[in-house]
Amino acid sequence: MGWIGVDLGTQSVRAVLADGDGSVLARAARPLVSHRDSARHEQDPQSWLDAVDAVLAEVAGPELDGIAICSTSGTFLLTDAQGRPITPALMYDDARAAGQRARIVDADPDRWATAMQPTWALPKLLWLKATESHRIVHSADFVAAHLVGHPVATDTSHALKSGYDLVADAWPQAAFDKLDLPASIFPDVVLPGTELGRTPAGVPVYAGMTDGCAAQIAAGALAPGSWNSVLGTTLVLKGVSKDLLYDPTGAVYSHRHPDGGWLPGGASSTGAGVLTELLPDADLDALDKAASPIDAVIYPLTKTGERFPFVAPQAERFTLGNPAGDVATYVAVLQGVAFIERLAFEHLVGLGADPLRSVSLTGGAVRGGYWNQLRADVLGVPVELPATPDPAYGMAILAASSGGSLTETARRMVKTARILEPGPRRLDELYGEFVAELDRRGYLG
Repeated sequence: MGWIGVDLGTQSVRAVLADGDGSVLARAARPLVSHRDSARHEQDPQSWLDAVDAVLAEVAGPELDGIAICSTSGTFLLTDAQGRPITPALMYDDARAAGQRARIVDADPDRWATAMQPTWALPKLLWLKATESHRIVHSADFVAAHLVGHPVATDTSHALKSGYDLVADAWPQAAFDKLDLPASIFPDVVLPGTELGRTPAGVPVYAGMTDGCAAQIAAGALAPGSWNSVLGTTLVLKGVSKDLLYDPTGAVYSHRHPDGGWLPGGASSTGAGVLTELLPDADLDALDKAASPIDAVIYPLTKTGERFPFVAPQAERFTLGNPAGDVATYVAVLQGVAFIERLAFEHLVGLGADPLRSVSLTGGAVRGGYWNQLRADVLGVPVELPATPDPAYGMAILAASSGGSLTETARRMVKTARILEPGPRRLDELYGEFVAELDRRGYLG
């Protein structure tokens, strides 16, 4: 008995095989290559299939009970009616179509004035001038179709950034008509965990979720008041609320919870990615061991524009104080990320989310022990480190939950490796100065 979760990420494809008790039986990974040119970011969808075939061959056991796939939110391609690629994959952060946002808002201001971001899939779909001969296919769905041998439905999670109305549970065709988008190009939509088909060997393939939601599942943050913070190249926060949160700024959006209710959160443009630019040859593990608080902070953007916890297309990286040397630069970036994380939670609570009680930390940056403790100190709440924080593991849990409760399945399978209690909040004054600078620059609206 075992379930496979596949994570179709930006830099690699990863797979995890887990049993019903949450034990990881096998892992595999293969790299992916991106093609970037100014605002454009593309991948070859065939490379996904090659990598997925390789990792599945490595982890698959004799008795498989199901597979589920996650991928980056908003990544898609156009295919023909038979599912053959017509375009490269346009990645989640591809900004070539930012100018299309105004046209989308004009088509339905009440729907999209605060609920459509320039890098989402729908603006890019307009830029591509999709016609009735095309089909929009999200990256996880393209892989699922490959595994089962025919085109498949998408899930509510991946459909969100293509314009799907999660409240009405329907594509907003009246608005699409104004945008000259034919109904035929959009897939059917099902809830995560729905069976999409079976492989030639008879293994069920279940509808997945986006990678941020997958990490949230792996963290077990599926009950109201639970939060997951995913810190890698960028920072993504996900939580749970009984009622849909409305954010007039458009920074927060919500996925549907497979068990009912909502998964609010947002994706920041800040994160650990700026360390690669500022400290390209540094030993980050050594810097983490040498780190201690300083009176300086770097707002860690790698490119112009912020999307969460505020929407500011003009936002640019800045520094407060004078972080001299590699260790100081490292700490200043860490403090900047932690401050954005705190500001994000304050924004979410201000919208009506349950007060912050604890946060599960996942993502590549959790290997930094100092950074983990810093985030607990800045947030002022305990942080939990899940034993298996991979989004691929989250998809294994989703596959195992098919026909039952995702929350209960995660409660059974997710293990906590460590809990860090918050220490003295020595950086409160610097945090106040940082927020004041964001406001002075006009980023907070």
